[in-house]
Amino acid sequence: MQRIFHTPEGVRDIYNGECSQKHHLQTEIRKVFDSYGYEEIETPSFEYFEVFSREVGTIPSKDLYKFFDREGNTLVLRPDFTPSVSRACATYFNPEQEVVTLSYTGNTFINNSSYQGRLKETTQMGVERIGDDSAEADAELLAMTVECLLKSGLKEFQVSVGQVDYFKSLLQDAGLDTEAEENLRSLISQKNYFGVEDLVHSQNIPENLEKAFLELPHLFGSAEVLTKARSLTDNTCAIKAVERLEEIYEILKFYEYEKYISFDFGMLSKLQYYTGIIFQAYTYGTGEPVVKGGRYNELLKHFGKPAASIGFGLAVDNLLMALSRQKISLPEKKAPVILTYTEANRREAILKAQELRSKGTSVALRREKEDC
Repeated sequence: MQRIFHTPEGVRDIYNGECSQKHHLQTEIRKVFDSYGYEEIETPSFEYFEVFSREVGTIPSKDLYKFFDREGNTLVLRPDFTPSVSRACATYFNPEQEVVTLSYTGNTFINNSSYQGRLKETTQMGVERIGDDSAEADAELLAMTVECLLKSGLKEFQVSVGQVDYFKSLLQDAGLDTEAEENLRSLISQKNYFGVEDLVHSQNIPENLEKAFLELPHLFGSAEVLTKARSLTDNTCAIKAVERLEEIYEILKFYEYEKYISFDFGMLSKLQYYTGIIFQAYTYGTGEPVVKGGRYNELLKHFGKPAASIGFGLAVDNLLMALSRQKISLPEKKAPVILTYTEANRREAILKAQELRSKGTSVALRREKEDC
């Protein structure tokens, strides 16, 4: 097999109708970003390794594409936009003094295991709202998520909202060691009820905390689960986390988007930089979320300008797959008008093509084959 005719595993060519559909989808989503006043930004496809280091809490080092420049610096292909945009924001803006709202479009690169069946290069679009710690900001990002999915043509989807601080508050009371914490986080995220039960029973923690941890994998659904979450703890920080979700939900009613929102206290991201709310949007036709987002109030400290922030990334390729499998068609680019010519009428053909192009018509010139 000659490799020059094939792409490496995890990447693919996009062409013909699919390519034009993808560009149409991106244009529609960008209209939503623009309508909320978010300014576009472009960051490099590769950055210094430190931007995505373990201290930042992003993708594990083993999943990064790393290489060296001429000076021996370790560089990384961008696996995640949030650290890149945060670095740029800390360099060029003053989020301590004013709210900064940025949007982006580009590709991310993650060296996933071949057994996972995921693309290693994907297109992502998203927004970051930096310097705003309000519940209104949280609600706005959720509203934008809903609008992006509606604009794409989806009719059936759900935005599931979690609260990292709720889980962290329970962990603090439990006093588990690091290994037990990570295992518990993983088991709850996987909704592994029996695994959570075995782990919790093996730890020496109070009965009320044991009950709360056992309930977390089950704690998802409509707004009623907020009341249930309140009843499981008397931890002040955990109660505040629930109150924050209640306030966000009330604000979403102003947008009239609350019907798309559900809650999941067992949603715990692998990205360690998240604080406060996290959320994911799901629809039929893809097993992966089409949107991931959340609040990351501590991340910009790493870049020297502490600022409360929230953002989300929309997985364009996953969304396209879902639309296709749901038989939701996107407009394709119109086929061009084809003008054929011979050497004898070349001048007339070119002039005609230019006349049509000046009026907005797409024209392709094709020279007829002539007998020798």
